[in-house]
Amino acid sequence: MMPAMTKNQFEPVWRSAAFIGALVALLTLGACAPATRQPTQVKIEIQDNVGFTIVEEAGISGEARERYQVAHSLFAQQRFVEGIALLEQLVDAEPELSAPRIDLAIAYHQQGDLELAEQNLRAALEQNPTHPLALNELGIIYRKTGRFDEARSSYEKALAVYPGFHSARRNLAVLCDLYLGDAQCALDNYEAYMETVAEDPDVAIWMADLRNRSGGQE
Repeated sequence: MMPAMTKNQFEPVWRSAAFIGALVALLTLGACAPATRQPTQVKIEIQDNVGFTIVEEAGISGEARERYQVAHSLFAQQRFVEGIALLEQLVDAEPELSAPRIDLAIAYHQQGDLELAEQNLRAALEQNPTHPLALNELGIIYRKTGRFDEARSSYEKALAVYPGFHSARRNLAVLCDLYLGDAQCALDNYEAYMETVAEDPDVAIWMADLRNRSGGQE
């Protein structure tokens, strides 16, 4: 289940206090790999006013499960090179899974390699085109590489799956405000974001500034 987002909209999701959806998904997988590999299917289970759980159904080995858990432990210790190496082995062995590719993308992003981050997100979305975590992360990559229209589309696709996705909502508002110059889009999404979080002083200030720049609209 997704936790409330922090004020830093670009914080890697596996750094949050709770497990990310992708990790929850992998821990629910079967213990034995199937003889014939098929693309996995992601199920989005939405809980109103709480968040969403992502379940990815597939069969994997106990070794793959352990490798994934160790990689997350390494990331928590800021040992990115070792964690990335483990996830690279995992995606080679289990190419049909989207969860480890998303985490690998976030790790590469954290290391500043946006190209490899994007490659892994695209690979994850080839398996599961509506995966909201992958769509949100890809939106961030698009924004950082100046593809603002693509970033907007990616955030909007994530929000179409789960409208209460705090991080994607905040990211879309910031994109519209600072990069697209779309004041109405920014204000609408700031307001929607503030309705779903207990407090975010930064966004409150940004909303006030935006209203001032837009002629004081309420």
